[in-house]
Amino acid sequence: MRMSRSMASATVAVALLLSLPYEAAPRARVKRPAAAPAPFGAACRTEVRGSHVTAYCHNPYPEPDRVSLHVQCDRWWDVGSDGSPVAAGPAMTVRLTGRCWKDVGAVWVSHQKG
Repeated sequence: MRMSRSMASATVAVALLLSLPYEAAPRARVKRPAAAPAPFGAACRTEVRGSHVTAYCHNPYPEPDRVSLHVQCDRWWDVGSDGSPVAAGPAMTVRLTGRCWKDVGAVWVSHQKG
């Protein structure tokens, strides 16, 4: 019994593919997902009472977080303030305070790896 030409060429192609070294065999390239960044950042809550501002920041992570309180006053003549960074270590809560002469316009806390 004789093999047809198409069957013979398919058999030769399979034999060649099987004889190639593993590195030379074609395969799909799959990108691996990047590693997720480590969690970072203290959770902060702010309180505004009249012209006084207080922020409490708790850092539940092992990396220290340097937090700063920023206060923007409502009146144009009232100067806002940017607090100095305070280190909130692992499992530590820090208290930050600030104030305006009259009314508080906006309050936020910034974070830095520290």
